[in-house]
Amino acid sequence: MIPTVAIVTGSRADYGLLRPLMILMREDPALRLQVIVTGMHLDPRFGLTLRAIEEDGFRIDARIAMPLNDDSPLAVAHSMGVGLPGLAQALMHLAPQLVVLLGDRYEIFCAAQAAMLLNLPIAHIHGGEASEGAMDEAIRHAITKMSHLHFTAAEPYRARVVQMGEHPSRVWNVGALGLDTIHSMEVMSRAQLEASLHFPLGAHYFLITWHPVTLAQDDPGAPIRELLAALEAFPQYQLLFTGVNADPGHAAITQTIIDYCTRHPGRAFHVQSLGQRRYLSAMRHCAAVIGNSSSGILEAPAMKVPTVNIGSRQQGRLRAPSVLDCEEQRHAIRDALHQVLTPGFTAMVQQALHPFGDGHAAKRIMDILKSYRLDNLLIKKFYDLSLSDHPHSMETSP
Repeated sequence: MIPTVAIVTGSRADYGLLRPLMILMREDPALRLQVIVTGMHLDPRFGLTLRAIEEDGFRIDARIAMPLNDDSPLAVAHSMGVGLPGLAQALMHLAPQLVVLLGDRYEIFCAAQAAMLLNLPIAHIHGGEASEGAMDEAIRHAITKMSHLHFTAAEPYRARVVQMGEHPSRVWNVGALGLDTIHSMEVMSRAQLEASLHFPLGAHYFLITWHPVTLAQDDPGAPIRELLAALEAFPQYQLLFTGVNADPGHAAITQTIIDYCTRHPGRAFHVQSLGQRRYLSAMRHCAAVIGNSSSGILEAPAMKVPTVNIGSRQQGRLRAPSVLDCEEQRHAIRDALHQVLTPGFTAMVQQALHPFGDGHAAKRIMDILKSYRLDNLLIKKFYDLSLSDHPHSMETSP
């Protein structure tokens, strides 16, 4: 019997990472792929990005709406309350042998809860990481404890998953999936990108993504206003803003960006969803990636592009030397931008190594899933570390 594997995707971000793995699953007769779409994919305010999944030729087996009436924490709680039974119903109907989840968003947390309640084993991708400024931190680690197979992006993350009590024989460092697409996708030329956007990018431009810092108690719009003030010191650079995700506080940030672009129509441009090819193409040609998105930590270093990472949202993640951190204050952002644009920093970025693999994570995950017995995964013991244990070298069986 061919095992059925269900992948749940809730946003353009996780789909962009999962896409190489989904392509391998679709084309390999040893596994049967099911696709469940939820969250921002189904919301026109965030680009209705399920269309990108369909355009890539994937059959969507279930669509689970998670309506988000506003950008408050209470609205997110209500959305999760709708999503959990919907995802459980879909999983019960599809009855996969394994559920594959990536990351740390609340939509994916609902999918993990649904799978756990239905006694469906979970394979989790990108566990063991840290993002201390976001509620994603707690969600990620909670999903790890509900999961049975683990695919991490770096060796320190693998060690952390083992530290959380997961058996070493079920935890693999495969690298970051985002690098697979970078190695395989043909990026657009600058002229093609400009034609697609209907916006001139000029000689130099910044690629900017800002998401809410969900553990902050302050005005969510204050940091983006500091960033916009800092950008005034670089009038020779065009500004390309990508869409804000659906975390609490997103509405104020989005409106601030849209208002800024309206006041600066020849210089600043906002796109809710670039799609993966346009986003990576925009990253390839930009002078710097700016903001607080994980793509500035994972993908930008692999593309030899400098990153100005602002604030605490990505605090705790591994860094390549090409990532420069700064505070959410206009003078700090301005100084960081001046530094990454210097010839010395630019030259260093071209030589800098990154800690997230070689762009073959999807194949490694597929090879493991095809060779690992997917039955009898549900029972797992808490793996205790003793003072003499070295999780990097343990290969014993559970």
